[in-house]
Amino acid sequence: MKTEAPRSSRPAFLGELFESLTERGRRLLWRRDSADAPQPPELSELAEALLSRRGEASGVALAQGLLSAFDLAGRDARLGFLRVLAERFGPDPVAVKAALATLDRDPSALEDLHAAAEPRRQELMRRLNLAPGGTAALVRMREELLTHLRSQSDLKRVDDDFAHLFASWFNRGFLVLRHIDWNTPASILEKIIRYEAVHAIQNWDDLRNRLQPTDRRCYGFFHPQMVDEPLIFVEVALTRSIPDNVAGLLDLKRQAIEAEQATTAVFYSISNTQRGLAGVSFGNFLIKQVVEELKAELPNVRTFVTLSPVPGFAAWLAVQRKDETSEMIDADQRIAFALLDEPGWHKDATKAEALRAPLMAAAASYFLRARDAKGRVPDAVARFHLGNGAQLDRLNYLGDISANGLKQSHGVMVNYLYDLNRIEMNHEAFAERGTVTAAPDVQRALPNTK
Repeated sequence: MKTEAPRSSRPAFLGELFESLTERGRRLLWRRDSADAPQPPELSELAEALLSRRGEASGVALAQGLLSAFDLAGRDARLGFLRVLAERFGPDPVAVKAALATLDRDPSALEDLHAAAEPRRQELMRRLNLAPGGTAALVRMREELLTHLRSQSDLKRVDDDFAHLFASWFNRGFLVLRHIDWNTPASILEKIIRYEAVHAIQNWDDLRNRLQPTDRRCYGFFHPQMVDEPLIFVEVALTRSIPDNVAGLLDLKRQAIEAEQATTAVFYSISNTQRGLAGVSFGNFLIKQVVEELKAELPNVRTFVTLSPVPGFAAWLAVQRKDETSEMIDADQRIAFALLDEPGWHKDATKAEALRAPLMAAAASYFLRARDAKGRVPDAVARFHLGNGAQLDRLNYLGDISANGLKQSHGVMVNYLYDLNRIEMNHEAFAERGTVTAAPDVQRALPNTK
């Protein structure tokens, strides 16, 4: 009678196999320069060795060793390795010349030229990605690279290769949408607290208030190779109307409503968690999929809006106030804005009311008239939502009077409306002509506009 091997032997077998690979990796990664102590090879030597290997097992061990060595190396050594990637791991000049020569004789050899022109570091990154935890390690490596980019312009070519590969590896088709609630593993909940980038989560009670009540939702995108790391997450409030301030949404003492009573879904915080994935777009897919999830779960919810910060407004306004020739603010506004320099102005009803109209007029100019050096709407959050097809629906005076809200926007917040029937039209207008679709009330707030 045929008997099947006990299941318990399989993990043991896999463990022994991994131990064997690890030991082989150690032998490949270390050399003895003296009889007393082993010396680690240079990171660049490990990279060359990894590219030269043909065996998959030894390649995985080398990849894991290189990533571990990079993490353990000092900052200068890591920077040195990144510079080596830029200088020595580009396209092979000999192979490119040979491919060009062949192309002159045979136009069908264009694909050979394309293959020869690929930087060697792209193949190195692919092989590093095969190591256990390789994807997360490469994201951390790019995060480090980005800290040097401004002062080390030659690293741009390495960053371009990271961005090129990450765009494929983190393609929407590989991402998994997960509902994050109070029963989600604590390791992930701790990261939600740590990564929250819009409205800081003060403690576990604050987090519970955002996840557990029936009128709150949180969703995140995860990658199969980073299962415990949300790449981006959005916090949603289910309400009966469009809110004009964030304090009411975050109030620990607020009275929750039943989800079925809600008519509006408010996206009040969207946080990217991995700086190493800068430039890889997740947010537009996240919002659209969450809208579909909510529509399926709660048919009564028909209005989808954000309650968004305006992170660049205060800095922009400071520049306009210093520029005596600025056409973005007029003389009366300039006089009124002196109140902004007085601590606690928002707590004084008279001062706050005196600033309402001039500040709203300046905010309207910021969105509808101002452009940055590249000819874009200056606010990054606005570019994100407008680029996704949202409408600038409402300017909210003193919508966020937290210390951060006052610092970055003098308390101004905005609602972006996602009208499902107009998203494509709004997107095309913004992408093709730079047109900001705005509600009539926002347009009327512009100075000298009746």
